[in-house]
Amino acid sequence: MSLKAYQGFVTVWSVLAEYVLTRRRTSLMTYNFNIAEHDISIVFEDATPIDGSLIQSLEPFKIESEPVNPLLKLVVTNDLKPFSPEDTELIRDIDTGNGMTLVDVLPSGGYQFHIRNLQDKLCCLLHTNKDFSLCRCKLEGNYSMRYFGLNNALMLTYAFAGSFRQTLLIHASLVRHENRGYAFTAKSGTGKSTHVSLWLRYIPNCDLMNDDNPIVRVIDGKPYIYGSPWSGKTPCYRNVKAELGAISRIDRAKANSVEQLRPIEAFASLLPSCSTMKWDKEVFNNTCDTITKIIETTGIYTIHCLPNKDAALLCQQTIAK
Repeated sequence: MSLKAYQGFVTVWSVLAEYVLTRRRTSLMTYNFNIAEHDISIVFEDATPIDGSLIQSLEPFKIESEPVNPLLKLVVTNDLKPFSPEDTELIRDIDTGNGMTLVDVLPSGGYQFHIRNLQDKLCCLLHTNKDFSLCRCKLEGNYSMRYFGLNNALMLTYAFAGSFRQTLLIHASLVRHENRGYAFTAKSGTGKSTHVSLWLRYIPNCDLMNDDNPIVRVIDGKPYIYGSPWSGKTPCYRNVKAELGAISRIDRAKANSVEQLRPIEAFASLLPSCSTMKWDKEVFNNTCDTITKIIETTGIYTIHCLPNKDAALLCQQTIAK
């Protein structure tokens, strides 16, 4: 080979190498977020132009800085295979209300989740370590399935990782009134969103913080409540914070009344609304400890009510002391 030909070969090879390296660099995309004052990272190992849209509800929580002491890191990869049944211990098949999720314990003590939608199609395979600080997932199916899988993986890993830092993800609708947050829990279809809408309509200085999954944190012994990227059918993805005013369970009744619960009753009322893992003693004990701290400082109520203006006014006058 002549010197000229050799130099040409080296030039072409250098260009190709740079192209490959550039493609590799741009195919790895990292997004950082701060949710309820916890930093998290989401890394797409084989990024495509549409991957960012899978997490569009997190946009209000996006940060440009590197996470400090992150709560969790979730890596989205195509290089993930399920463990064989012989190497795992089946825990249970959970009905999330939006589909079934199969949970296995891994040899490392972490977990394997098979997240399926209402059509019983696998949308996400998720592997976690013991404290959910490091997770890997593989998305399956079309765009809507991948969107469903990723957001469910994020929600459950955030909830379980948060248990180690006095943080709860609760199923509630959340309204803010005069810088305090009031959360309303209920079984689906009972009317928590309806009751909150009455506050927004008839009580001045109110705004909706979240309509399905707000976050509660205990910081230096004081409870705060936050908006989150998960808000059910209402697109209310707000990066907002308030002191926790009260948590109330809606109970449909023929007359309006408000009942403040004693500590044991309050615990029994609040626990079913918290995302936790009863089969994991550490996560479950963490959740129970945080609930206890909330009950010690916050009023927990049952609102026996009709879906009317008087119910909202009575509730506000009683719990917003």
